[in-house]
Amino acid sequence: MKDLLEFKYLEEYLQYRLESYFNGKSNTIEPEIPAYSKWFIHVPEVIKQANLNKSEKTLLLLTLCPQIDGSLLDRVIQDKLASTGDFPQIGGVRGKNFRGFLPTGETALFLLAGKKFEKRLEVYNYFASNHFFGHNQLLWLEDAPEGEPIMSGKLVMSPEYVEMFLLGEISKPTFSMKFPAQLIETEMEWEDLVLNAETSAQIQELKAWTLHGDVLLYDWGMHKKLKPGYRVLLHGPSGTGKTLTASLLGKYTGKDVYKIDLSMVVSKFIGETEKNLANLLSKAEKTEGILFFDEADALFGKRTNVRDAHDKYANQEVSYLLQRIENYTGLVILSSNLKSNIDDAFVRRFQAIIHFPFPSFSERLEIWKKAFPKKVRLDKQVDLSQLAQKYELVGAEIMNIVQYACLRALADQKKTIISRYLIDGIQREFKKGGRIMR
Repeated sequence: MKDLLEFKYLEEYLQYRLESYFNGKSNTIEPEIPAYSKWFIHVPEVIKQANLNKSEKTLLLLTLCPQIDGSLLDRVIQDKLASTGDFPQIGGVRGKNFRGFLPTGETALFLLAGKKFEKRLEVYNYFASNHFFGHNQLLWLEDAPEGEPIMSGKLVMSPEYVEMFLLGEISKPTFSMKFPAQLIETEMEWEDLVLNAETSAQIQELKAWTLHGDVLLYDWGMHKKLKPGYRVLLHGPSGTGKTLTASLLGKYTGKDVYKIDLSMVVSKFIGETEKNLANLLSKAEKTEGILFFDEADALFGKRTNVRDAHDKYANQEVSYLLQRIENYTGLVILSSNLKSNIDDAFVRRFQAIIHFPFPSFSERLEIWKKAFPKKVRLDKQVDLSQLAQKYELVGAEIMNIVQYACLRALADQKKTIISRYLIDGIQREFKKGGRIMR
C-alpha cells in the first residue's frame, strides 16, 4: 500500500486516533489527507465537484478500504489491541466469506468524532438520505440487527462506485434476478427502418432528447421546470418496428438499451413487484441506459374498480410504478400493441406517444425491396409490388418470409429466390397468425 497515498493516510490517521485515545494527547501530528490528484484510485468527477470535507473523504476511504486492502484495518487495530485487549468502541464486524475487519458506523464515529457529541451528530448526518452519499447512492449503513444500535450496521459502498474507483468505469450489468433486463443491440441502420413520415419525425425528436437532454436541463437551466428523464409510449401492431426503433436509438446515441423481462419483475406476492422494479431502476440509473418495456401492459395496465383488498393493492402498485418511472433520469420506452391498454395516469405523463401503424402498400413494398441479401437474385416471375399489394404483412413477418425463402434456396443449392419459396413462406406466416390466405 506504499504507493497508495490515500490509504497510507487512512492507516496513519487510524494509528493517530488510536494513539490519541489510549495515551491522551498524541505526540504525533494529525496527518493531512492528500489532494485528489495524488490519489491512486480513480476519483469520479461527481465526487471531485462535491466539495467533500476531510471527514467525508476519510469516511469514503474507510468504506472502500476492505475492497482495496482487506488486511489494512486488521493490521493497525490488532497491533494496538495486542497490548490493550478488547476495544468495542471501534466497532467492526466479520463477514461470512471475508474474514477481515469490516468497518461499521461505530468505526466511523470513533475515527471521525471520538467522544465529541456535536461531531458524532455530524457523522450521523453523513448517512442521511439527503446527504451527497445517500442522494448518489454512493455509500450507506446496512440495517443493524433488530434491537441493536443503528451505527452497528456495516458500512457499504455501491458496487458500481467500487468499480468506478478501481477500474475507472462501471461494467455493464448482467442479466440476473436483481437486474432482469437484457442488453439489446442491432446491426441494422436507420435506413433499414421503414416508417411513415409522421412516425419518423417523432422518432427524431426522441433522438434529439437523448443526445441533448442534459444540455436542456442543466446548461439551459430547465431542470427547475421540467422533471428528469423522458417517457415515451410506442404503440401499434406487433412487428411494426418498435423494438428495432429502441435498438437504433441506443446505437446512434451511444446508449445501452435494456429490454426488461417483465416475467421477472411482476410478482403475485404483495410488495415484490415494487421491490423488483426499485432494484432494476436503481441499477439502471447508474448505467444511464435506455429502458425498454416491451408488452408493457403487464406492468402498466389500467387500474380496476376496487372490489376487494387485492384490487386496492393492485391499484396502489400501479401508482407506485407511476411515481418510480417518473423519477427515472433516463429515457424510458414503453411498448404496447394497444394504447388503450395503458393506464391513463401513465399516458398523461408521457412526453411523447408514437403510433406505429400497420404499414401501407408503399411501405410494405419498400420493406420487401430492402429485405433480401445482396448475394441472392430474384427470379423474373417474382413481383414484389404484387406481393406488397396482395398480402398485408408487417415488417417482422416479411423478414420471416425472406429468411424462410433464403433457407429453401440454400437447401436447393440455389442463389435465386423463386416465387414458390415466397408463397410458401407467406402461407406459413398466415397460419401462424390464424389467418386464411387468399
